Amino acid sequence: MTDTTPAPRLDGGDAFVAAFEAAGADHLFCSSGSEWAPVWESLARRHRDGEPAPRYLDLTHETVAVGMATGYALLARRPQGVLLHAAPGLLQGSMAVHGALLAGVPMVVASSESTTYGDAPGHDPGGQWYRNLSIVGGPHHVAQPFTKWANEAASVHTLPTMITRAAELSWRAPAGPAYLNVPLEILLEEWDGRTAKPVVPPGSTHSSPEEADAVAQLIREATHPVIVTETAGREAGGFEALVAFAEAWQIPVVEPDSAVCGNFPRTHPLHAGSDIGPWLDEADLILLVNCRAPFYPPSRRPARATVVVIDEVPQRPHVVYQVLFADRYLEGNVTNSLRQLAKRAKDLDGAALSARRTAQEQRHAREQAAVAAAEARAAAAEGIDPVLVAATLRGLLDGRDGIVVDETITHSRVVKRHLRTSAPDSYFYVQGGLGQGLAVALGVKLAAPERPVVLTIGDGAFVYNPLVPSYDASRTYGLPLLVVVFNNRVYRSMNLNHRRFYPDGAAAGTGEWLGTDLHRLPRLASFAEPFGMHTETVDTPDALAPALERALKAVAGGTTAVVDVLVTR
Repeated sequence: MTDTTPAPRLDGGDAFVAAFEAAGADHLFCSSGSEWAPVWESLARRHRDGEPAPRYLDLTHETVAVGMATGYALLARRPQGVLLHAAPGLLQGSMAVHGALLAGVPMVVASSESTTYGDAPGHDPGGQWYRNLSIVGGPHHVAQPFTKWANEAASVHTLPTMITRAAELSWRAPAGPAYLNVPLEILLEEWDGRTAKPVVPPGSTHSSPEEADAVAQLIREATHPVIVTETAGREAGGFEALVAFAEAWQIPVVEPDSAVCGNFPRTHPLHAGSDIGPWLDEADLILLVNCRAPFYPPSRRPARATVVVIDEVPQRPHVVYQVLFADRYLEGNVTNSLRQLAKRAKDLDGAALSARRTAQEQRHAREQAAVAAAEARAAAAEGIDPVLVAATLRGLLDGRDGIVVDETITHSRVVKRHLRTSAPDSYFYVQGGLGQGLAVALGVKLAAPERPVVLTIGDGAFVYNPLVPSYDASRTYGLPLLVVVFNNRVYRSMNLNHRRFYPDGAAAGTGEWLGTDLHRLPRLASFAEPFGMHTETVDTPDALAPALERALKAVAGGTTAVVDVLVTR
């Protein structure tokens, strides 16, 4: 007997899911909106019929959806899908999308609009689009300033290819979020089933051997070279390649305060700290490796150094004002460039290399002594010094292959200096505005479920985060984190600026420091209690290590732990 069951009618929702499957997206991070019913129906059908599809995550805030995609892509290094709601959802998530642009992570962000407002035959999109949700010019125009590329999918027949195009654009250097406006009417339109070709990883671009030879000659002739890097560790293999390059030529490595990930082991003798200042006068060769903003103020020119920029896209198109003082560019894949330069470290002056290594080891020893002295003072101090928190975390994470996501401001230098991460993909600093740290850490945990993930965060940044949606995502999807709050009960960075700009002003005389007091907040850890999470508030040094140990044990058992540490500064 012939089966006469009609084939299911396919629509734009099916085209959407098929395209993200072809793009190789592992996940669709969704903050729900009424336009996504066609996508939900397609996913339900695929799940029923055992067909492949990206994993769908139902999230309850736009920042959480985008931030988790950012955290995941920091490790996975390939584009994921993010679904937001119309123009309002896009605007709500725009800070996190901009953060993804600054972090250089690929993703395809989609939201919708209506093109018929109920005045066409077929499905009624709903009056909310006519009254409240639409925006002049369409949401793709809204997205342009904070995305790498923004466009509209104007036909169901081009929708799959538009999605794969967005994925390919987002993946290529400089990686970043692409946005696609997919009108609801397109999602509801019948689709003929023509799928897009699967997306393959980008090819790599390389500098010529002659260009690498010229830079190697500059290094050979230099007496006091230095490497400065912000994001070499963000590239696949970049961390290891930078270590090999620095060791081959015995060149010190500076990670300035603007570094946004771990690029070089902080325990390595060639690590030269975070202050580029002394090198501006001393160095005769500065190698800027993936370094978008090395000098501050930007006009602070090196005194005598030749500046070589090693970067796939040295001039970042999304950076408004950028000064590199470049004398030579070595463009192309950074990992490859570093490997090529390391291979050229032959027939070197052994005495000169030994002297350079010895000088740097002495600087490194002085830095380690200063770190140890600061930690000794913190251990002997009354109350909990932030240095003690970072040092204690370092000891507890030793040997655990942990990942630290940092959203501190006042204490960011303390975290970097005293945690002393030494492995690839072990430290990330949240980019863009505050309030994304929990989501980014959840995305990192999603990408590395076997590794403990720690979020270090200030109390000001903590209250900016969408706590309820973040804790919901953590519990729903089994993503336990250790959240350590550096709680000084004040927006310290804002207060410091007020004091710096008006040292003898009215506030200094009366003590009325506006816009900064956080003493009125309840116990910060308590917000996690309704979710059954492990919570502790710590206000004495003796209680710190045991509390963090208990918290890590809870995380290892599958439960997020929040430790609110009342620090002294």
